[in-house]
Amino acid sequence: MTSDRTWLDWESDGARWPLRETSRFVRAGGYRWHLQQSGPDHAPQILLLHGTGAASFSWRTLVPQLRDRFRLIVPDLPCHGFTWPEGSMDLSPEGMTTALNALLGHLGLRPDLIVGHSAGAVIGLALIPDRRHAEASPAGGCQRVFSVNGALTPIRGNRVLSPIAKALFANPLSASMFSLLASTTPLGRNLVAATGSPIDAEGEALYRLLLGCRGHVRGALGMMASWDLSRLPSLLRRLPVPLDLLAARDDPMVPASSSQTAAGLVRQGSLTLTETGGHLLHECAPETVAAWIGDTVAERQTTGVDAA
Repeated sequence: MTSDRTWLDWESDGARWPLRETSRFVRAGGYRWHLQQSGPDHAPQILLLHGTGAASFSWRTLVPQLRDRFRLIVPDLPCHGFTWPEGSMDLSPEGMTTALNALLGHLGLRPDLIVGHSAGAVIGLALIPDRRHAEASPAGGCQRVFSVNGALTPIRGNRVLSPIAKALFANPLSASMFSLLASTTPLGRNLVAATGSPIDAEGEALYRLLLGCRGHVRGALGMMASWDLSRLPSLLRRLPVPLDLLAARDDPMVPASSSQTAAGLVRQGSLTLTETGGHLLHECAPETVAAWIGDTVAERQTTGVDAA
């Protein structure tokens, strides 16, 4: 990737993108979306939402574990990976939700389940409408949300980091400098190591590719700068579907206490803790995450509750 381009190029940068054969590009809601779809056409649909700074490849090891049983919808979030803005961009939770609803509506997709990692879990929760508006919403038929190391409470130091992110986002040169450093110094490798997850060499190379793209970096900074979780506790208390939470005790980026706090606010759901796995638990332990999802769905089908 050359340093004079804002966004990744699908033909060169995407040549070895995981599960490339399942990719497609769609224009909707002010974005040119990249998403991947796989699995049986008439199987229950799962929408997989990655976290800040990642992209669809974050699910590369989990997708093969789920696609025989489910129809999987895996987008790059706005201004991440190969999803580009076609005008102004709103990277707040509300803006992301509006954009995703436009994508789902354009494609006629109505996910039965949503799985979100880190900030993706927040977006997944925000997609769930109250029962009065369920019929009109693409996510109105969603029967439960799964959160993997969900960033469901403000991170430590957010009062300091948020203004910094806003300042960096306001200066386009910040993203250019960061992407240059990520491409030419150990910065990219160090940031991946900071997740505490032993991901494979392919994953590390893909994160470094993203961190070397100034459009993607600017998207991640914009998401951080726009992130406001002040309404989330109220949303969790009113959530009309179960929330199942999986968190690694050794996650150095989002403490497991974030999931524990959220579990205490919802009316329905469950909390499962693992001892290891780090922040990218779904990448380095996909069998664990797939079994957790599959067992939860199977249990609800057996009891006749919330069956997908």
